[in-house]
Amino acid sequence: MTDHGPRTTDHGPSAGDQGLRAGRSSLVLGPGSAALARPVERLDAGPGTAERWWRALAKFARRQPLGFAGALVVIAMLLLGLFAPWVAPYDPIENRLAEQLRPPSAQHWLGTDQFGRDVWSRLIFGARTALLVGFGSSLLGVTIGAVVGVMSAYFGGRTDLALQRLVDIILSFPIIIVAMAVVALIGTGTGKLILAIAFSFIPRAERVVRSAALGVRQSMYIEAARAVGAADARIIFRHMFPNVTAPYLVLLSAFLGQAILLEASLSFLGLGVSEPTPAWGLMLSGAAVDFVQRAPWMAVFPGLAITAAVLAFNILGDALRDALDPRLRT
Repeated sequence: MTDHGPRTTDHGPSAGDQGLRAGRSSLVLGPGSAALARPVERLDAGPGTAERWWRALAKFARRQPLGFAGALVVIAMLLLGLFAPWVAPYDPIENRLAEQLRPPSAQHWLGTDQFGRDVWSRLIFGARTALLVGFGSSLLGVTIGAVVGVMSAYFGGRTDLALQRLVDIILSFPIIIVAMAVVALIGTGTGKLILAIAFSFIPRAERVVRSAALGVRQSMYIEAARAVGAADARIIFRHMFPNVTAPYLVLLSAFLGQAILLEASLSFLGLGVSEPTPAWGLMLSGAAVDFVQRAPWMAVFPGLAITAAVLAFNILGDALRDALDPRLRT
């Protein structure tokens, strides 16, 4: 038997089939799909990092002019402290008995003290001591207080109750009395002075950060972290602590001025930095009584330096509070 049925020959896709496929492709990819074959043009990345920083700085200067002025004073203090060996015209601890109690002049811009030491040079190196004690004690005290405050808010119950009663006991004493008590226990010196001032800052930082952490503890992501079995340490340091950085930074800047004032007060009372280390409070203690009439510049210029530093840090802290707290923004 011979099959005489119709034979078909494969001649490839016809013109109609090609048109149908092209139409389907245009429906799937869209009429602008040809642009996919072209190289993708680089999008505009916007202003660079330096330009964004300059814009943010200019915005801060417009909205917080006093805070910006305080920041300039703080930066000037930092630069003087860092480059003190190159900026100071004289050795701050070298005695020149032939130049005792010289008034301000072209040779000694702010005069000399009872040992012939240049007051301007001692002020510059005293900025080092003030910034070292200020930053060291503030950073240590606020950090420890913030950690304790977050832990107290997270655990609650008896732990929170015991910590708050201890904080209440310490807060019942003036801050300088607490620092003096710690210095009496551990001794004098720059490092011990930092520890004493930091200890007096811990309860104040703990109380402020705890109040902010109590609101964070009620957040849904904290409950979700507990539900998935996250450890307490991970929840505290990974989820809660980053959300209280705003009050942490405000406290850090605000306590800097208090730390400088405490360092000057304790040095004036003989419980801080000891001779011959240049320190503003120590310069006041040596000049306030014996030479206030014969050489008033010995007390005036260190007092002005302390006032300017404390005022600068205080207004900078207020400006940072206004900038970081959305409720205080205008």
